[in-house]
Amino acid sequence: MTLDRRTFMGSTAAAAAVLSAPTVKAAGHGKPRVVVVGGGAGGATAARYIAKDSKGDIDVLLIEPSRTYYTCFFSNLYIGGLKDIDDIGHTYGSLAASGVNVVHDWAVGVDRDAKTVSLAGGGFVPYDKLILSPGIDFVEGAVEGWSLAAQNAMPHAYKAGSQSELLKAQIMAMPEGGVFAMVAPPNPYRCPPGPYERVSMVAHVLKETNPTAKIIVADPKPKFSKMSLFQEGWADHYAGMIDWIGEDFGGGNVSVDPDAMTITIDGEETQADVCNVIPAMKAGRIAELAGVTDGNWAPVNGADMSTKADADIYVLGDASAQGDMPKSGFSANSQAKVCANAVRGALTGSKVFPAKFSNTCWSLIAPNDGVKVGATYEATPEKIAKVDGFISQTGESSDVRKATYEESEGWYTGITSDMLG
Repeated sequence: MTLDRRTFMGSTAAAAAVLSAPTVKAAGHGKPRVVVVGGGAGGATAARYIAKDSKGDIDVLLIEPSRTYYTCFFSNLYIGGLKDIDDIGHTYGSLAASGVNVVHDWAVGVDRDAKTVSLAGGGFVPYDKLILSPGIDFVEGAVEGWSLAAQNAMPHAYKAGSQSELLKAQIMAMPEGGVFAMVAPPNPYRCPPGPYERVSMVAHVLKETNPTAKIIVADPKPKFSKMSLFQEGWADHYAGMIDWIGEDFGGGNVSVDPDAMTITIDGEETQADVCNVIPAMKAGRIAELAGVTDGNWAPVNGADMSTKADADIYVLGDASAQGDMPKSGFSANSQAKVCANAVRGALTGSKVFPAKFSNTCWSLIAPNDGVKVGATYEATPEKIAKVDGFISQTGESSDVRKATYEESEGWYTGITSDMLG
């Protein structure tokens, strides 16, 4: 099915449906209050749907430090020169106008007994239900020689915005015949095809501006998402430019020296002009501070995304350990609608529908050469479980690949409207 803005939003109508019932008011602050931490694909969607569908019966407060949200999805297209930075930047004015109280601050603590969230700017806000959608943080020491202090020398660009701009500027400043190196992350991580779409977009830029440049990818995994599709595309579009070094060839034995701008793979040191280090990941810090993680991710119940540690705290998207769904913007948006429906039901007595989820991840290999993978899922007592799936095939026609890319453009317009109004 081809997705555009109308079909994407229309496909979620069942999840948005609400049967009104008398509001159950919580003690202490009038109407029941939902606090949402994180204004990305999960948090913004949950906040918007709860505010919209409760019709004022629930007080919804979104805590998000950034005034402009840059989507990680499509950020590789910016690096590839196919999008401007403003194309992936979105503000929160429409969300605020829809009835969500948007607070631009950092959430720095959760008191689960008092049911409050502390703010960096001072004070705290009480909640009846708390939804955490903080995205990812990085595991310190995951790549020998790299730390957050080195992110300007060796950007990760896995939180979109200034890091994306920095990495692109470094790529454009590479000397003729220079070396772009990437350290790919171990599983699980945000957007499984993301590093390899990035390799494709970097290759696209270099093919046009620096055709004798080389790309080296050190990967701790023996295989990766859409591997055959990417490798076919690299051979077709960027022959001889990309050297992927997987686990079997030492791709997991890596260290870097940001001062010397070197990368050492299985004992062999290489001078790099640009080094994109994407470390191992974990849930955003606030989930850890709330005490709902297992050390890295937050285990949740698939039926409503509530955490295993606290039934009044929910974790969405990349930060959650939920089962079979990949960590993607589409997944977070899908989970947010299930969560919003469950939270409204718990606070107002409205009808709660059975949890169903879907995801599609599109990737661009070259202009108009798009590929995708996706699936549908359902909640089981143990996890969110995959029901069925699909994936692009090698050898597809250029018309099919172009249509796949155009489908991703329609989805992007649809999901950002669905999130932020």
